[in-house]
Amino acid sequence: MKFLIAGLGSIGRRHLRNLRALGEQDILLYRTHNATLPDDELFGIPVETDLRRALDRKPDAVIVANPTALHLDVAIPAAEAGCHILLEKPVSASLDRLDELQAALQRGGGKVTGGFQFRFHPGLQRIKGLLEAEAIGTPVSARATWGDYLPGWHPWEDYHQTYAARPDLGGGVVLTLCHPLDYLHWMLGEAEAVAAFTGQQGLGLEVVDTAEIGIKFRNGMLASVHLDYVRRPPQHSLEIVGTEGTITWDNADGAVRLAQVGPDGKAGDWQLFPSPPGFERNNMFLDEMRNFIEVIQGKAEPASTLEDEIYALKLALAAMQAGREMRVEEVG
Repeated sequence: MKFLIAGLGSIGRRHLRNLRALGEQDILLYRTHNATLPDDELFGIPVETDLRRALDRKPDAVIVANPTALHLDVAIPAAEAGCHILLEKPVSASLDRLDELQAALQRGGGKVTGGFQFRFHPGLQRIKGLLEAEAIGTPVSARATWGDYLPGWHPWEDYHQTYAARPDLGGGVVLTLCHPLDYLHWMLGEAEAVAAFTGQQGLGLEVVDTAEIGIKFRNGMLASVHLDYVRRPPQHSLEIVGTEGTITWDNADGAVRLAQVGPDGKAGDWQLFPSPPGFERNNMFLDEMRNFIEVIQGKAEPASTLEDEIYALKLALAAMQAGREMRVEEVG
């Protein structure tokens, strides 16, 4: 199989390394030469600077890892060319042209795999299984927290110039850290309404750097999501409260903890479900790439579909609109 990678920032480089680790060597790069990382690991890989010429080389699959606001500039022509697409999250910075992408996929016949690698986290997969087994009865509320200090993400470059900090590239904490919006939808179902407060006084950026988001799900469950670019040390955690117990997860150690209500009506001791031995962050990306390769081969369906990506974007945009106007936004 031939892979085309569009976007050679940190995530594009990770996908490159993981393709090689999985034995894929027929790789082509589409470059605009705006990446701030050194080119050492790209030595010897064919490069095209024109997307049409790159697609004329007939890649089977395209990995779209350029800045958010530019995703569709690559994804739509790739879909027209019949390529399968690994499309980094969020799918775009707005809902514009998504109908063009869907129509192009219909004509070309390829499939989109969304870049929501946390669906492959063993802890979150366990939580989904516990919820399906009704281990805590009926879920009634959830709280996801993700705070991470933006200036520390890419210490080799000025964080003010990164896509995460620039409105023209689709930055801002709600779009950039939208994973909890996806995995809450994945676990809990569709949302009915979103409310939010947003701020940008933490780092003085042109984009929102802090958000408090409230979600009401169609099943009656409530959730809150805290996101920020400011927190040191970082925190990424989830708590789900049910009628018969509580589940927690902390990305720091990857472990899930479960407390169930016993026959006496009291909560029992916490049960610990640690991460699998040897688990590390890149395992999620490797499993995501394995899924993508199997999709290309016709052996599997995407673990995260284009429809999932669009739904997460709708939640993110509703939260941003609610934050600007300080009102509740219905989710279509």
